[in-house]
Amino acid sequence: MSALELRRREPQGEPSGWDAAVHPVLQRIYAARGVLQPAGVEHRLQRLLPPQSLGGLEAAVDLLAAAIRDDWAILIAGDYDCDGATGTAVAVRGLRLLGARRVSYAVPNRFVHGYGLTPALVDSLQPRPQLIVTVDNGVASVAGVARARELGMRVIVTDHHLPGEQLPACDAMVNPNLVGDGFPSKALAGVGVMFYLLLALRAKLRGQGVFAQGEPDLSSLLDLVALGTVADLVPLDFNNRVLVEAGLKRIRAGKACAGIAALVECGKRSLATLCASDLGYSVGPRLNAAGRLEDMQLGVACLLTDDPAQARRYAAQLDAINRERRDLQASMVAEAEAMTAGLRHIDAVGVALYEASWHAGVVGLVASKLKERLHRPVIAFAPASEDDVENLRGSGRSISGFHLRDALAMIDARQPGLIERFGGHAMAAGLSLRAADFPRFAAAFDVAARELIAPERLQAALYTDGELPAGSLSLELALQLRSAGPWGQAFPEPLFDNLFECAGWKPMGEGHWRLSLRDPRDGSLHDAVMFNVGSAVPPPRLRAAYELVVNDWQGRESPRLLLRHVEPAY
Repeated sequence: MSALELRRREPQGEPSGWDAAVHPVLQRIYAARGVLQPAGVEHRLQRLLPPQSLGGLEAAVDLLAAAIRDDWAILIAGDYDCDGATGTAVAVRGLRLLGARRVSYAVPNRFVHGYGLTPALVDSLQPRPQLIVTVDNGVASVAGVARARELGMRVIVTDHHLPGEQLPACDAMVNPNLVGDGFPSKALAGVGVMFYLLLALRAKLRGQGVFAQGEPDLSSLLDLVALGTVADLVPLDFNNRVLVEAGLKRIRAGKACAGIAALVECGKRSLATLCASDLGYSVGPRLNAAGRLEDMQLGVACLLTDDPAQARRYAAQLDAINRERRDLQASMVAEAEAMTAGLRHIDAVGVALYEASWHAGVVGLVASKLKERLHRPVIAFAPASEDDVENLRGSGRSISGFHLRDALAMIDARQPGLIERFGGHAMAAGLSLRAADFPRFAAAFDVAARELIAPERLQAALYTDGELPAGSLSLELALQLRSAGPWGQAFPEPLFDNLFECAGWKPMGEGHWRLSLRDPRDGSLHDAVMFNVGSAVPPPRLRAAYELVVNDWQGRESPRLLLRHVEPAY
């Protein structure tokens, strides 16, 4: 395996029109992300894309408006990840705001019902609703929708996943990624699709004169929309950044729902300064853990309660489950790294791993960690459940330039019946197959990866925004960077690289560094930390890739370098 290579992001044009108060470094960072003028970061809700061009809205809105008018029993069928949980909460809260009186929800247990609106989930619904609305799933639920319709239920599918060859025979489908859909942004998460459906439904009801006593404020749902969008790792295009920034502003203003506030508190983050990375690395994992190891009903309940004390109790349970998840993940990753140690010396491109003792809810995290280490697409498999070791569930993560779902479709076309079910995106996908077929699938996956991945894509690279000029590693710039996002997928957090001298260091906790770094250009000293370095010792001269962050200690703010990569400099 080749070493990590530092590469510089280049501006995609010349910045213009910026206020003098915007730091030149920040202007350069925006330009490297394709934003050359201030309008590209004016994340006002007024600039949100209108719903009208989102396909399927008219049929879905007409059916929902009739269901509210006639007091139907409406059930929200969610998903067991953070996007699905937040989308379910948005749907339940939003429909109640818009006048629905009988709204309930169901989230599949991945070990009992499988993924999405399956026949098993439909059959478990008691009492049966008159209308099912899926959130973050359904585009692949051909059998589940057919079963619901057979039992006399109407079905609206809202989803953002890529469609397969056959679509379910539902009453309406809203999905920006359907072939031919005219919605300009294909990056909406499942929670974003549901939020758009509610916006369109409110407009319909407004036209019917329903809101004589005042119109519901759907912006109260944006904290949930922000959390689900960031946690699902969809690209933060301009439209998604508008949604996320609006949600973060609500949270920072103390207007978060009780569940999000409790989860932020559990993660020891500050509501007043919360940023997108806090949602992704602290809040989201605590919510996701329930769906991975137990039942996401607990997570949705946390997001739906308005009682702060109850929310804290739910959050404490979710935090405990997340600690269990971390321990299990660490063990599985160690086993996976031992299994792949030999890959450093062979020409492996597509990596498939299976261990009978692994947990199906955590294999996606294992695939993610191994993908980072190997810089290869990785799919990790586990038995479908403790009682079903004959079937496997896999979760994969990919690298840039290799569309994982398309690769699975190619394998499925070449070897029909090998994969039982699959779905997902370019960078992440899930699938099911028989345990006896794992060796055949592993070989087919490697063949597909060899065919589709250009050799230069296999060089692991870390992209930075270049060097910070001497004297600019300041609190002023750190504060601007913190407030300049939201940063995230496809709009990455600013990362710099500079040469430093190690003026001093000491261990911090277990396997972390606390350092004092000297800038050789002007002799200035800078506080720095680096996590998860094991027993390594920092070199006396080093090139570091780092984030410039704000360290808030006992109410005092100071700049700090958060080191992401270090290599000796001679």
